Amino acid sequence: MRFLGLGLSDKVPDAKTIWLFRESLVRAGAIDNLFARFDKHLSRSGYLAKGGQIVDATIIQAPRQHNSQDEKAAIKVGDIPEDWKDKPAKLAQKDRDARWTVKYSKAKQPAQTPTSAATRQHDIAIPVFGYKNHAGIDRAHGFIRGWAVTSAAAHDGAQLRTVVTRGNTASTVWADSAYRSKTNEEWLDANGLKSDIHQKKPKGRPMPEAMSKANGRRSKIRSAIEPVLARQKDKMKLFIRTIGIARAKAKIGMANIVYNRLRYAFHEARRATA
Repeated sequence: MRFLGLGLSDKVPDAKTIWLFRESLVRAGAIDNLFARFDKHLSRSGYLAKGGQIVDATIIQAPRQHNSQDEKAAIKVGDIPEDWKDKPAKLAQKDRDARWTVKYSKAKQPAQTPTSAATRQHDIAIPVFGYKNHAGIDRAHGFIRGWAVTSAAAHDGAQLRTVVTRGNTASTVWADSAYRSKTNEEWLDANGLKSDIHQKKPKGRPMPEAMSKANGRRSKIRSAIEPVLARQKDKMKLFIRTIGIARAKAKIGMANIVYNRLRYAFHEARRATA
């Protein structure tokens, strides 16, 4: 009520009204324009993109699809399963753009010594279904400046040139080792950008000490993007309940705009008390 300026006697838009409005945004392809307009507002307000940019991606889950192996195979190659073609209601409820992937997480287990309270960590594989929010923030202010939406199975590194923006006043780009490739390094160099992307561990050999120290230095800077993406899934409860990548992009794009508005309010409050 406070956000919309509504009083107790005012008519409140119902869920259907909000859904139709969101659908109109999807059909108009308005999210990119809305994001760009607010980004211009940030620049006019003195929050220029500067300090370099940090890139990362996070998985946004969607409701799991219960499909047969034949249906999965057809979807994977871009076909509509035969059984769905004459069932429009079923087809409308099937998300053929989202994909499965595996997320690795640290799990703690008690050490083998029964008298010790120590723990050890190991990676566990968690299957997840949905989309990815690929984002880049400016290091100076922490605003999302570039973003893209793909299925959860898309490779992070392939989206680097999509989320890296040209308007940052500094040239350095930070990202984890998933973004390190010859193609990306050449593209950054050709566009006057400096790569400070994590180095990959040599295959079959331990990581050299100098490389480990350099990656540690990079991590202190790169980690600034992690709270940005975590807030969307934690505080903002970002989850895809719609069907198709066009609607998922609208939902994730709006979440990126809302995050920037929250960040803007934070900076403005600091200005007011400075």
